[in-house]
Amino acid sequence: MNVDGADEAGWDVDPEDETQAVVEAVGRQLKLWRKAAGLRPADFGAAMGYGENLIYKIERGARIPRPEFLDKADDVLGAGGKIAAMKKDVERARYPKKVRDLEKLEAQAVELGAYGNHNIHGLLQTKEYAHALYDSRRPTLAEDDLERHVAARLARQEIFDRKPLTTLTFVQEEVTLKRPIGGKPVLRRQLERILEIGQLRHVEIQVMPTEREDHAGMSGEVQVLKLRDGSTVGYSEAQLTSRVVVHPKEVQVLELRYGIIRSQALTPRESLTFIEKLRRET
Repeated sequence: MNVDGADEAGWDVDPEDETQAVVEAVGRQLKLWRKAAGLRPADFGAAMGYGENLIYKIERGARIPRPEFLDKADDVLGAGGKIAAMKKDVERARYPKKVRDLEKLEAQAVELGAYGNHNIHGLLQTKEYAHALYDSRRPTLAEDDLERHVAARLARQEIFDRKPLTTLTFVQEEVTLKRPIGGKPVLRRQLERILEIGQLRHVEIQVMPTEREDHAGMSGEVQVLKLRDGSTVGYSEAQLTSRVVVHPKEVQVLELRYGIIRSQALTPRESLTFIEKLRRET
C-alpha cells in the first residue's frame, strides 16, 4: 500500500485558481459516495491503496484527483460510472493556470504566428522533448509537477486538428533545431515531428539562419494571435513572467516585428529541406 499516495494520486491546488470551485465540488461528491457506501476515510483509503490523509485532502478540495484515482474510486464505491465521469470536470484544473489562459487564446485564434529563439515552440514539441525541457528547469520540478506541465503542453496541440482550421506559422531559430535537448535520439524524433507538422496545409514552418546579419527578432520571442472577433493580441513569456499584450500600439509593434522576421527567414520549402538535412545528420 502507498501510505501517503500524494504524488501518485493528485496534484496540489492553487487556492487563488478559478478552478478551485470545481475541484471542491468533485471532492464533495466523492465524500458523499464514500459515506453512502458506509466507508470511513481510512477504510476507503485502504481499499484504494492510498493513505487516509490523501483521502481527506481530495475530499476537501486541496488535491486534484488523477483520472486513474477517479476510475478506481468509481469501482470501489460502485458508482456505475458517475464518479469516473467527473474526469472531464477536473481535466483542465490539472493544468497550470497560465497554460489554461494561453489555451483559451489559442482556442479563439483563426491565425497564430510564433517566433522561438531558445527552444522548439511548445505546439511543435514531442512528449520526450517537452519532458526533457521541463526536467532541465532549475529549481528542479517535482515529478508530478513535471508530468502536469508536459500533459498541459501536449493538450494544447489539439489546435492542429481543430475545425475550422487555424492558420499556424512558426519561425524557429536555427540553434533551437540543433541543441540536443534530451539527447540526440530525442532531438532526431523532434525534427521528424516538425517535418510531419510542416506537411499540413494550414501550417508553415520557417528557419531563421544563424548567419543572418539583419534580424528583427533580437528583442526575444514573439507570438501574435488573430482572434475570431477580429481583434489581435500578442503573448510574451520571459524569466518567471508571461503576459498577454492587448494595447493596440504594442500589438502593432509585435505584428511588424513578426512580419519582418518571417521575411528574413528561409522560405517554408527551404526550411523543411534544411530541417531534413539536420535530421539526417543528427
